[in-house]
Amino acid sequence: MNNGFSRRGLFGASAAAAAILAGAPVAAAREASGMTLRWWGNNSWEIRVGTKTILIDPWLTRFKTGTYTPAGADPRTPLSVNRALIDGYLDRGLRADHILVTHGHYDHLTDVPYLAKRTGATVFGTETHLSLMAALGAPEDQLAVASGGEDLTFDGYSIRILRSLHSATGDRAQVAFPGSRPLSRRDRPCVIEDLVEGGTLAYQVTGGGASVLDFGGSNYIESELAGLRPDVVLLPPGGTKVTQYVPRLLRTLGHPRYVAATHWDDFDLPLGQAKDPNGGLEILRKAVAAASPGSEFVVLDHLGSFVP
Repeated sequence: MNNGFSRRGLFGASAAAAAILAGAPVAAAREASGMTLRWWGNNSWEIRVGTKTILIDPWLTRFKTGTYTPAGADPRTPLSVNRALIDGYLDRGLRADHILVTHGHYDHLTDVPYLAKRTGATVFGTETHLSLMAALGAPEDQLAVASGGEDLTFDGYSIRILRSLHSATGDRAQVAFPGSRPLSRRDRPCVIEDLVEGGTLAYQVTGGGASVLDFGGSNYIESELAGLRPDVVLLPPGGTKVTQYVPRLLRTLGHPRYVAATHWDDFDLPLGQAKDPNGGLEILRKAVAAASPGSEFVVLDHLGSFVP
């Protein structure tokens, strides 16, 4: 596995940026930041700033659901957590100070309770997200409720939490597995439809001289983004029901230096098989190039890393 940029490339990169990636010295290049982004597939990201690690929607288990088949996901698919797989990553030095949950669906939340228990990380999410995680065995003293609007400073980095929206799909622009639930340890989730969306958050992490803004779904609240100027936007394909999904977003954010694709792979496949099941990656690449030609479009292999 390539431990840097994918062979699919850095789309829209300038000649100078391409030379940097090849290792050639470029006098005018901006000094690299002290932040490293590592993509685990789906919307799972590992952000390292110095000795600190922030995880977004960490999900390594990737069990089969049929999500990208013509029939779609089977709502009665049992939830599972591959503890041995996760332990292997922890044994190789994976750690976490914070875990940020964008929404409650199975491909975002399932592994979080076990990771929280093993790492001691503080977990941010809505009341529904915390309810689901508590019911799945997450240590409740590590769960921190967020509503959007929080701007928090920690040792060497900050986290800004934003109200956001989940993807709206199909002819009726509906959210998959919608709903919410109050904080409770009762009614342990057993199948994927038990993990409801429960509200959606976006997160901006700043540290090491760089900032990254992540969206866990293909939608957003434009007014929440006013004045933000992240260096990197982690952007999913889709948004077909959202008016000017890509151009409006990138214009609002001041045309960021990097747009990195997220949540584009078939997560029924194991890590190491980053397959684009419906051509969304190419559509997103073209949309970014048209809306913000000065932004560099980044595509990583599974477990590939990027220093903005």
